[in-house]
Amino acid sequence: MHSSKLFSRTICILFVFFQVQMVTFAQSQTQLPHTSWTEIFKGSGDEGIVCYKEKHRNFFFMTFGLVALLAAVTLNQYKIKRRSADMLSEKNRTIEEKNKDIVDSINYAKRIQQAILPEASNIATLLPESFIYYQPKDIVSGDFYWIAEREGRTIAVVADSTGHGVPGAFMSMLGSAFLNEIVLEKGVTEPALILNHLRDKIIRALKQGDSSESRDGIDMTIISIQKKEAKFDLQFAGANNPLWIFRQTGLTEIKGDKQPVGVRTGSQVPFTNHRLELEAGDLIYLFSDGFADQFGGENGKKFRYKPLQKLISDMSMESLLEQKNILSQTLLQWKGNLEQVDDILVMGIRLKA
Repeated sequence: MHSSKLFSRTICILFVFFQVQMVTFAQSQTQLPHTSWTEIFKGSGDEGIVCYKEKHRNFFFMTFGLVALLAAVTLNQYKIKRRSADMLSEKNRTIEEKNKDIVDSINYAKRIQQAILPEASNIATLLPESFIYYQPKDIVSGDFYWIAEREGRTIAVVADSTGHGVPGAFMSMLGSAFLNEIVLEKGVTEPALILNHLRDKIIRALKQGDSSESRDGIDMTIISIQKKEAKFDLQFAGANNPLWIFRQTGLTEIKGDKQPVGVRTGSQVPFTNHRLELEAGDLIYLFSDGFADQFGGENGKKFRYKPLQKLISDMSMESLLEQKNILSQTLLQWKGNLEQVDDILVMGIRLKA
């Protein structure tokens, strides 16, 4: 549309210029009152008049030729721009169609990923007082959670795969499948052993080694809970992630091992298994690093872990549903107009008598 207007305006300007030249030329004939237009173009017997008329005739043809040349150049440029615009429009349509196909495929992958996650009814049965705050950065997520029961113990997992989006989603589905095999098929319920087995399977599946370029892995928190009379036997193991427990005495952090579920530099070290005795009413929190690493606030800084600990301590007396709402509102207020930087996952559990 812009090129069309430019072409029209250029032709108008050239036409006006040509008209001005014609008027100037016509006015010049007043110097020769007995000279007709025919004489101007054909000449006459008077040499002086012929010379004068030839100059004006030549000037007329030069002006006309210049106008015609400029018009031709302008028309050619217009055609080139129009052709380029058409090609660009066609490319944009092709890109839009391909983007739509890609987004449709990712949305379908989202449905597959959601189908792999534990069902709400299963979570309500195994962990009746709990919440899961799950906020993927993209359509699909590298963070995932996994809950199951085996041999009288409830195993809960919060995991953070390398990356987010589609690459992270592949890792999450791989991790979920291996957890099903290790816990449900082989019957392993000790968190440290689960991590050891899972690491071996990840390394073999991704063909990782000392010379491998692949350093993909999973940061993970695993707990195993079994009720024993009025007490609860809790086992925990972590790969780069800690566990927070809130009791009447306050919040306690149990650190995980500083290594991922995947290849690491140097020799592989077995994961550490922690064992604690808890009581009814105690709160357990498992999480990825997404919430603490979210930028926001007045200065656009990370939320960080200490403010998150304070937030959890302040809301510990609230219901689990209200705690989830508080986390959601706090994140929205903190983030403001900034982009979410990572997948976010927080799981809260209150032990029920």
